[in-house]
Amino acid sequence: MATENLEKDMKDLKAKLQDGKVIIGKERVLKHLRAKSLAKVFLASNCPEDLKEDLVTFAKLVKVPVIELNLNNEELGLFCKKGFFIAVLATTE
Repeated sequence: MATENLEKDMKDLKAKLQDGKVIIGKERVLKHLRAKSLAKVFLASNCPEDLKEDLVTFAKLVKVPVIELNLNNEELGLFCKKGFFIAVLATTE
């Protein structure tokens, strides 16, 4: 069941990337979380623990789901077709 949800989240993420409705990076994601303008937050599997704790805390306050992907930050960067590593990204509503 969890695998099916993860696959659905990955498809959703891919569609949002194509639509340009993705926020990349810790500072931008935290800023949008404070503004309550995010639908979901995605974390790389090797996201730093302190960053993960901050994001989960903020996300709980504004009731935004946090999904830990089975991709590391390098693989997430490639998935997003970016030339850099990505530890955190989010989709807008």
